[in-house]
Amino acid sequence: MRRHDADGQPNIPNRIDALPVRRTGPVVAGVIVALIAAMVVQALVTNPRFDWPIVWKYLFSPNVIEGIGYTLLLTAISMVAAIILSIVLAIMRKSVNPVLRGVSWFFIWFFRGTPVYTQLVFWGLIAVLFPKITLGIPFTSVEFWNIDTSTVITAFNAAWLGLALNEAAYLSEIVRAGLEAVDPGQEEAAKALGMSRALIMRRIILPQAMRIIIPPTGNETIGMLKTTSLVLAVPFTLELQFATNAIANRIYKPIPLLIVACIWYLVITSILMIIQSRLERHFGKGFESRAAVAVRPDAGGPATVAGADDAGAARVAQAAHEAKMVGLNA
Repeated sequence: MRRHDADGQPNIPNRIDALPVRRTGPVVAGVIVALIAAMVVQALVTNPRFDWPIVWKYLFSPNVIEGIGYTLLLTAISMVAAIILSIVLAIMRKSVNPVLRGVSWFFIWFFRGTPVYTQLVFWGLIAVLFPKITLGIPFTSVEFWNIDTSTVITAFNAAWLGLALNEAAYLSEIVRAGLEAVDPGQEEAAKALGMSRALIMRRIILPQAMRIIIPPTGNETIGMLKTTSLVLAVPFTLELQFATNAIANRIYKPIPLLIVACIWYLVITSILMIIQSRLERHFGKGFESRAAVAVRPDAGGPATVAGADDAGAARVAQAAHEAKMVGLNA
């Protein structure tokens, strides 16, 4: 058992008692940042132009709560549709068929190259461009089925459809990067076991790619939440930003209602960030770094980690031994 001195430190021969380096820079920087933060807080609290009573009055207004519901609904539907379409586009980009690769490339090029506001305006005018949606033989007058576009592409449907198509173009590149990060040997081993391409993608490739896909997808989801404020271009007038703007125009108080919108966006974003961190932790299992274990040359077995107590060292040694046995069994 290792002996310790009176301070609880290991008894190391010829140990050097080094003095800590004085770091004045971080201390000065911390003081400056604290002063700036205090000034910002003072401005927020004491400035009467923020109208905090108006903020608290309309924070839980029925119109605001309804706007939050529509904002969350738009975000959820748009992201689900975008994720499904992005996976299809990423698989098409990796296909051996040149037609599938070309269509995927054109879709990504078009929707990434045009502003989302312009796309939403286009979807708002889709009934003007195409009064009817028909199914038939191209370049002939033969029609098997048709329906009025205005009955299908409502303002709500146009809003989430425009958001989803734009988002899918960005997510497809994220998914493609995640798929290409998986070792090709995984797919080759699965093919050797007789698994189909669809099963390999679902059971082997995608689960491993999720570790890389989840963080940027979480960022895109938060971005989508804020992008819903642009659906006024459709026009769709029930989401959070329009609801607060309508109240502000009615009472001639734009600043307090902007603060109301900011508070709710921050609350929802914070919840999404927590969900994202949980998903990252879940799909990151098996990739987390583990404590390094030194091997004692004389005994030939696992030794204690420097600075750890005997109980902690025993747990690390036991874990290393079990990992070694699992590797031998595999």
